[in-house]
Amino acid sequence: MKKNQIEKTVGSALPGIAGILLIVAAGGGFKQMLVDAGVGDVVGEMAEGSGMSPLILGWLVAVGIRLATGSATVATITAAGIVSPLAAGMDKPGLALLVLAIGAGSLFFSHVNDAGFWLVKEYFGMTVGQTIKSWSVMETVISVVGLIVVLILNIFF
Repeated sequence: MKKNQIEKTVGSALPGIAGILLIVAAGGGFKQMLVDAGVGDVVGEMAEGSGMSPLILGWLVAVGIRLATGSATVATITAAGIVSPLAAGMDKPGLALLVLAIGAGSLFFSHVNDAGFWLVKEYFGMTVGQTIKSWSVMETVISVVGLIVVLILNIFF
């Protein structure tokens, strides 16, 4: 291929993924800002003193970020960075369960800051209220059930 053809091919592919790249990059930047500010260390110290399970803590951190930002991707990336000091001493099954707990927390209550919320709303022709009563509640149920399953699995592993 000639230079012009390569430029045209690559240039036409970027608009389709540009939004995803920006969200992931913003989530990574936000996570790194919190990690550099020492938020992960503070959360780790608080967790050690509280006796709270790292799985519940990871889920709660992801839920908080999801509610604040609306993005499951940002919640996952940021929560993983914040609880990473806790993950350092975990065995492989515990680490896998922590990943699942964070993933479940990142799904909690999709709302108006979430692109998926608007996609579902428009695709099904619902009002904001209807979308909250259906989609947002369903996402919350998935999140809570996911945490419960992770905690049950933690008993056996």
